[in-house]
Order: sequence, then structure tokens, then C-alpha cells
Amino acid sequence: MKLFFRHLVVVALPLVFGLASGYGFARSQGSCGSLVGPIFAAKCHGRLLEYQMKFQTAGTAIGTVVAAALGAWLEHRRRRVVQRANSGGGPS
Repeated sequence: MKLFFRHLVVVALPLVFGLASGYGFARSQGSCGSLVGPIFAAKCHGRLLEYQMKFQTAGTAIGTVVAAALGAWLEHRRRRVVQRANSGGGPS
């Protein structure tokens, strides 16, 4: 069960990074009406959504790299422990 939750956390990292970066970008921006005025507010909103999607995509890419590195490190650590257990001091 512990292994399942470890894999679940590693798999969820890209989703968490993507959602966090998109949310962070959306929270950091003011309203479009106050930025450009009421005439161009609709166009500004579309542009903000476009940038939010780009931030979310970049966050997901970063989360994927982090998950891959973490997964490789965990696998390397597990393989080293298994090799040490198989090569040392078994019954003859």
C-alpha cells in the first residue's frame, strides 16, 4: 500500500504543478477592465486566458521533469537496496 501511495504522489506531481502555476498566474493578475478599460476588456480577458494556459502548460512540463527525476531516483535507490540484499550474506 505504501508503494501505491508513493507512485500516486509521483504521478500527481505534473497535475499539481500545472494547476498551481495556472492558479498562481490567475491570482497575480488584476481585472482586465482596470488594466485596459472597458472597451478592450473582452480582448484582454482572452489574452489572459491564453497566458494562463501557457503558464499551466509550462508548470505541467516542469512537474513532469520533477516526477521523472524523482521516479528515477527512487528506482535507483530501490535497485541499489535489492542488489545489496541479494549479493551480501545470504545462507549458503
